[in-house]
Amino acid sequence: MARGQAAEARTARRGEPDYVLLSAALMLVVLGLIAVFSSSYAVGVVNHGDANYFIKRQAIWAAIGLAGLVVAMSINYRLLMRLSPLVMLAAIAGLAAVFVSSLSVSAEGSARWISVGPITAQPSEFAKLAVIIYLAAWLAAKGPTVRNFALGVAPYVGMVGLVTALVLLEPDLGTATTIALITGTLLFVSGARLLHIAALVASATVFTGALVIVGGYGAARILSFTSAESDPEGIGFQTLQMLQALGSGGLTGLGLGVSRQKFFYVPASHTDGVLAIIGEELGYIGVVVVLALFALLLWRGLRVMQRAADPFGSLLAAGVLAWLAFQMLINVGGITRSIPLTGIPLPLVSYGGSSLMMTMIAIGLLLSVSRYAHLEDPELEPPTRGVLRAPGLRRALLGRATARAAR
Repeated sequence: MARGQAAEARTARRGEPDYVLLSAALMLVVLGLIAVFSSSYAVGVVNHGDANYFIKRQAIWAAIGLAGLVVAMSINYRLLMRLSPLVMLAAIAGLAAVFVSSLSVSAEGSARWISVGPITAQPSEFAKLAVIIYLAAWLAAKGPTVRNFALGVAPYVGMVGLVTALVLLEPDLGTATTIALITGTLLFVSGARLLHIAALVASATVFTGALVIVGGYGAARILSFTSAESDPEGIGFQTLQMLQALGSGGLTGLGLGVSRQKFFYVPASHTDGVLAIIGEELGYIGVVVVLALFALLLWRGLRVMQRAADPFGSLLAAGVLAWLAFQMLINVGGITRSIPLTGIPLPLVSYGGSSLMMTMIAIGLLLSVSRYAHLEDPELEPPTRGVLRAPGLRRALLGRATARAAR
């Protein structure tokens, strides 16, 4: 009894956040502000008569996001477990509001934003975090039941399916893909059967393929990936111009602010294509620095996930890491023409107030998990306190921890 109470007291202690993770995130935000200003001032002058139009808004959202990060880092993340159903309902309500004509704001054929007074926000960004919180709470509560498809998988997949369907109706294939990847990752980490995960992946692939073929969602982006050279002034323009911008920087770049492609050659140069402008101005070295900061952030986040004090903390951290990793890979893959362009921004770097704010809040929750982790002899404890029940991961982690203890 005394031992159990001591362990519980140790678990409840609040320590310091992971400052390395925090530093990496803030450095990416600062680099993003510089890149947004450099890549957007021409568009700001022509479209809004103000060279600082985009950077002023991005800076305001960054300040709001920083406040949200501090609040999220300061609270006990376990409070979200009880609030997860309300968070999910709020996300669904926000996504539904996109289809209310008096609130909806459309751009380039998509209705992804809502406007309330002076504030314009993208509900799908909040939906990503809501899905992570909801799934983490559900899977943590279910425990081994997650291996039963009818009881552990099907009920929450239905809720996530509703969110994904609303996002696809906007349409926003990139965000829907990100949510699906987060869902699959959390299922895997929580110990669900690989057969169930494979069945869900196959179903999602068939459904998405049907939307692309029948509804035309994303068809142009696929053609720009496979046949860009056949129509360089039309469907392949964005893909080819991004590659030209990325490649023309060479090793060290043309110099900060000296990009030529940002003058209306690269569409969305300050949003989806910001890494291409970074490559043109700061060269290969600049791109490597950005990717190295992401690698550092994800590595420290993985340590937080491994050392979380409970299954909910592990899953919450895993969901945030999946969000950051997949969104970064999708954006970089689209710019380098490794995969089709999807319209996904680069986390913490691209212009987009809702995306920046919600990503910073998610990182704040990751830092909260790090503050409430076990604090005594973390290097000697097998880092499987949370939810890492996937056999391969668990064996590897236990083996590494055992080797450390033997030394």
